[in-house]
Amino acid sequence: MVGDAHYDVIVVGAGAAGMMCAATAGQRGRSVLLIEHYDKLGEKIRISGGGRCNFTNLHAGPANYLSQNPDFCRSALARYTPRDFIDLVERHGIAWHEKKLGQLFCDDTALDIIAMLKAECDRGGVDWRMPCAVESVERGDDAKFTLATTQGAVRATSLVIATGGLTVPKIGATPFGYRIAEQFGIAVVAPRPALVPLAFDAKELAHYGDLSGISVDAEVRCNAGKFRENILFTHRGVSGPAILQISSYWTGAEAIHIDLLPEISAPDWLGDARSSAIHLDTLLAQRLPKRLAQQWCAAHQACVPLAQLSDRRVAELATLLHDWPILPSGTLGYNKAEVTLGGVDTRELSSKTMAATREPGLHFIGEVVDVTGHLGGFNFQWAWASGYAAGQVA
Repeated sequence: MVGDAHYDVIVVGAGAAGMMCAATAGQRGRSVLLIEHYDKLGEKIRISGGGRCNFTNLHAGPANYLSQNPDFCRSALARYTPRDFIDLVERHGIAWHEKKLGQLFCDDTALDIIAMLKAECDRGGVDWRMPCAVESVERGDDAKFTLATTQGAVRATSLVIATGGLTVPKIGATPFGYRIAEQFGIAVVAPRPALVPLAFDAKELAHYGDLSGISVDAEVRCNAGKFRENILFTHRGVSGPAILQISSYWTGAEAIHIDLLPEISAPDWLGDARSSAIHLDTLLAQRLPKRLAQQWCAAHQACVPLAQLSDRRVAELATLLHDWPILPSGTLGYNKAEVTLGGVDTRELSSKTMAATREPGLHFIGEVVDVTGHLGGFNFQWAWASGYAAGQVA
């Protein structure tokens, strides 16, 4: 359809949330236009989960999400559950498996999820404009939205912004959604990278920068976050599941705290070994990768026999093994982040419809909203649930 055309619903952004919303609204009998400015469909879906798409998590619930309005996500998550999405996946004959901790992946490829969402949109009679950029959005006296696009003007009664956050700009991420919110006077919680590796400063890199590739099971804490999974040393700092998780809780001003020995009592273990002539780094190498044990001890001036250390010094080292504070110098930014923390302030949206309370008919869904999930399929579940919620009413 070319030129100045009218639809019931226009969805801007053909990612996970946008396609879910468009399909849901279209299958209700609404006329729907889906606009996507990038030339490839569902790129964030395609690259997720190592190419197999961690499409949901069996345990998804409000406790797995961060927001300045933490109760906002409850309604949508309750009305569209992981089981609902699994049913959709199975109806399309997509084989899947649980990897760990409730994380569900496609057996074959993430392209199956993209094809499924496209098929659901087709089933709803959704029209497409792709690639097509939105140049401006206005609301007329008749309360309808008019969008000027690179393929002509279009109008709609309901407008859904599903343009995602700022992560991975090389595949099309832009601040468009935040600009639309601000244009209509809707507050935006300052966005920042989340689920992102953390960088060390020069001093920490001097101690640990050559441990790149070494992984260790640890518990990491920061503010209200606490996660027990692997951390991975890199040539720039630390990554791995536990670090990605804790990055969402790190504000940039405080240390993260690492427990290198979450399985045991370090004071008892070190105390039992003091009667021998064993060096601390040799002892730690029984439970940690050897190079990490050596360099951790070197950084703490502790590459000596335990028997030579005072009781006070042994107690200090035992405490550090359970509570090793590191102040990152920053994150590796949006290019390496999996999601964007912050976004459209949910205190200005209806938790049932995702519509702006002061601009009825204007909806925000998915990553552009200030709802950010933990690692492991939770952000996709928010995309499905928020897209479905808006699609049910738009």
